This record gives sequence, structure tokens and C-alpha cells, in this order.
Amino acid sequence: MEITSLQKQVDEWIEKVGVRYFNELTNMAMLTEEVGEVARIIARRYGEQSEKENDKTKDLGEELADVLFVTLCLANQTGIDLQKSFDHKMKIKTQRDAERHKNNIKLK
Repeated sequence: MEITSLQKQVDEWIEKVGVRYFNELTNMAMLTEEVGEVARIIARRYGEQSEKENDKTKDLGEELADVLFVTLCLANQTGIDLQKSFDHKMKIKTQRDAERHKNNIKLK
């Protein structure tokens, strides 16, 4: 699915269910909160911190989806075509990193 479709889906959801977008500052705070929840799961499940019993039921995919949802909200409300921006970023990364990672001895 294209990012453009996801942006449209989020916009339609906001219109039908969400009443309106939260303002950009609120959404930025929410994005930070959601990223923190992802970090908590990663640190405990894959990192060195011990996982608390109530954290074991947390769904990493659901938390990543929350990050994506709020990111799509921010893109919509600020007029960003995220598909276009993503495609451009991939082109830049591909050109910039064409040999960089292949030559990184740490990755072998």
C-alpha cells in the first residue's frame, strides 16, 4: 500500500471518527509518547533491561502503528506528501550510501 493511501485513510478516519486533528504541538507530544512506548518494549524485550510482567503483553507492532498513525496525522495537517518525501529520501540514501555499508567491516 502506498503512503498516499495511508494518508487518505487517516484523513477519512479523522473526518468520520476523530472530529478534527489535534494541533501540531499536541501531535508532536503524542508522537514522542508513542516513540517512548516503542523504546520501552525494545529496551526490555531486546535490550538488557528486564521486562516487567505487565510489559510482556505489549504489542510492538501496535506501538509502531501508533507512531505511524501520528506521523501520518502530522504530514496531513502540515500539507506534506509523505510518499513524495519518502521516495526522495530513499533516492538520497541510495546515492549517499551506495558503497558505505558494503565497506563497513562492522557489518560483516
